[in-house]
Amino acid sequence: MKAFMIERYGDRTGVRAGEMPEPEVGAGDVLVRIHAASVNPLDLRLRDGAFKAFLPYRLPLILGNDFAGVVVRTGSAVTRFAVGDEVYARPDKDRIGTFAEFIAVHQDDVAIKPATLTMEEAASLPLVALTSWQALVERAQVRPGQRVLIHAGAGGLGTIAVQLAKELGAHVATTVSTAKVDVVKELGADVVVDYKQQDFATVLDGYDVVLDSLGGETLEKSLQVLRPGGTVISVAGPPDAAFARELGLNAILRLVMSALSFRMRRRAKRRNVTYSFLFMRAGGGQLRELTPLIEAGKIRPVVDRVFPFDETREAMEYVEKGRSKAGKVVVAMT
Repeated sequence: MKAFMIERYGDRTGVRAGEMPEPEVGAGDVLVRIHAASVNPLDLRLRDGAFKAFLPYRLPLILGNDFAGVVVRTGSAVTRFAVGDEVYARPDKDRIGTFAEFIAVHQDDVAIKPATLTMEEAASLPLVALTSWQALVERAQVRPGQRVLIHAGAGGLGTIAVQLAKELGAHVATTVSTAKVDVVKELGADVVVDYKQQDFATVLDGYDVVLDSLGGETLEKSLQVLRPGGTVISVAGPPDAAFARELGLNAILRLVMSALSFRMRRRAKRRNVTYSFLFMRAGGGQLRELTPLIEAGKIRPVVDRVFPFDETREAMEYVEKGRSKAGKVVVAMT
């Protein structure tokens, strides 16, 4: 089958098209012909080797972390799906590879595609929708009336997180550039901070939850806007020991993770708030909980641009250079 892969970690020059064997289908797996896949910052970080210390993939590695497509074969133990079902999913971290014609995924990680969406729209959702759910519902347990700050509200994660936080009843603030203010207002943001004109840390205060996708200085300043007892959840900050335990890493790597996040956790503790790192996981059950919200139009995908499959490398460069106006970049296989 055709696929886009890396044979070595590095920069954009390491991504190439090639032929790979069709994936083997286990008893609990479904084989899906991929119709569309989306490009995520995670793909760029994997390409660059950012996680190779604790996600030891075998190379060559097919990139791509979410998709929409049609089931073409089922394993002997599969009960949830049948050939011909239209599905979408974020594969487990150990079974990524959606920039390809086919993928084998365990049935527990798959959900029926929302009937109201195209394949391209559905492919834009799994990773960012699951990240939003795991941050806001599972970890922060956002309740009506709470104040939530979502950084980069016009980005792939931000556009979905803003909508989910509003659906949970939160008062939502977000940060964007001048050109994207109207986009996030349409998505329901109550307060929009144009970071080119204002410093969010000087205009926001008393927030219960911050969802950070930027890291660095933005993450550090986010501690200032939290009320005592608040929490900042980051997908871009330093990993912590809890993350290491989730991955089942050994004691040495748990110590390394704890050391990486020590400064951030100490600063948070001094302000009587908490910091946690989130590396989202696959979850067909959570996607099934999100699907009714999507079909009801309460959460809608935002797709910036669709590239043909042959231009997957160009699609990744488009994301890397920050050219997206709002939402996700998608690769169409057909």
